[in-house]
Amino acid sequence: MLRFFRRIAFAALLIAFAVAAQVDLQDERILLTFIPNVQFAPFYVGIEGGYFADVGFNVSLEHLQEPEVLDLVAVGQAKFGIVSGEQVILARARGRDVVYVFEWFQQYPVGLAYDDSRDLSELEDLRGLAIGIPGRFGASYSGLTTLLQSAGLSEDDVDLREIGFNAPEVFCLGAVDAAIVYVNNEPLQMQNLASNGDCGDVAEIDVIAVAAHVDLVSNGLIVNRALLEGDPDEVARMVRGFAQALQAVIDNPAAAYLASLKHVDSLRADDSLLRVLQAAASQQQEFAASHPGRDAIALSRRQLARELAEQFGKELLTQMQVLLNTIELWDAENLGYSDLESWDAMRDTLAAMGFLDDAAVHLPEAFTNIFIPGPVE
Repeated sequence: MLRFFRRIAFAALLIAFAVAAQVDLQDERILLTFIPNVQFAPFYVGIEGGYFADVGFNVSLEHLQEPEVLDLVAVGQAKFGIVSGEQVILARARGRDVVYVFEWFQQYPVGLAYDDSRDLSELEDLRGLAIGIPGRFGASYSGLTTLLQSAGLSEDDVDLREIGFNAPEVFCLGAVDAAIVYVNNEPLQMQNLASNGDCGDVAEIDVIAVAAHVDLVSNGLIVNRALLEGDPDEVARMVRGFAQALQAVIDNPAAAYLASLKHVDSLRADDSLLRVLQAAASQQQEFAASHPGRDAIALSRRQLARELAEQFGKELLTQMQVLLNTIELWDAENLGYSDLESWDAMRDTLAAMGFLDDAAVHLPEAFTNIFIPGPVE
């Protein structure tokens, strides 16, 4: 099946991949967080589609905790890792000279999920609510702090409850009024529970996205200063390979899902779904080759979602929908670019959380856009 997928979805790259395979590729690992998941599709496509090989790398992936990723990159035991922008700021406050070279998530992936029968048209309406959160750490806590600040509120104005990474279950049991979630994944789970009658009286889930209120820098590719200054060509090649793989996923999510099957054991691989995705990948490959433009590509993704929903149940499509939702957080006119304003906003949030103390962080040294393909304003 994967041979068939590569032949259809990445036919234009096979010749380049074959040429690259004839020369010695540099073994390189990329450190990721969490566990293998379809949300890491750009890395799987980078490997399966030959994008990393095309820039000289034989890439392997390793999943660790975020602090481990940052520490290994900071001391030079690994060259490339994916972490959140907030962790870069905190690391630099501790004297670790890591540099963020590509903003993968162009929209902050956190939001507040709630029953849409509740009126939260104004952020001030959060006052007094019982809000679930994994804990007072990470992107979820930063996102909540930003929402509260935007409403002129503080933690004292809400009933904050630490619930671990169990937002769908806890919310649907009625233990909290709302929950801080990752917007590409957990609201979908909550909506599926509600649609099945397993979420109390809740019929529809709504979400307040942090990105709709404040632009916070999110997950991206990091290196350390020594690599950045000692071998900028190596960094440039990795950024280029990743950017091309990311664009391929944005352009052709059906192909990306198929590429992910080799790397994510939990992905549904029903024969009927695979046949439809293979056909969709082939059709989309031809469409994308005509350079229809970003808006037309986005429209084609929505059309794919509708066509799949007409043929398959929600449970079978959950991970495909997660991929489609996540692509919306990646897609941008200029992939990889981050701006100083989003870094300033994140630093302000971390300061409000009491995580920076009096540490001075010179943000222009925390990130660079010099390797970003395409025009930068």
